[in-house]
Amino acid sequence: MHLGSTRTILNLTFITLVVLFVAGFASANEKQTLSGTVSDSMCNTQHMGGTPADCTRNCIGHGAKYTLVVGEKVYSLNTTDKALLAVLDKEAGKNVTVTGSVNGVGVDVSSVVPAK
Repeated sequence: MHLGSTRTILNLTFITLVVLFVAGFASANEKQTLSGTVSDSMCNTQHMGGTPADCTRNCIGHGAKYTLVVGEKVYSLNTTDKALLAVLDKEAGKNVTVTGSVNGVGVDVSSVVPAK
């Protein structure tokens, strides 16, 4: 193999990897919509005290974070917006639709609405 063609192949491989990395990073920051049940980081699906709503509110009051249970997956709901936190409190234990940027097991929440 000629040295020039080896460099060309290596350059094309590098460019392809960079494009795939940037595309993956961009899609990870795009807003997604998830539907699931509002819960908390202490209990997730195994509520110990009262109804799921009461237990979630109690755990949040003791420092837990809101979570969204979607099938077998649990997402941490990240927001400091008081209006969104009020909706999460109202919808504790219920099904909602959350829109936000998903980053692994967390969601930077931009909206929460009751599920239809």
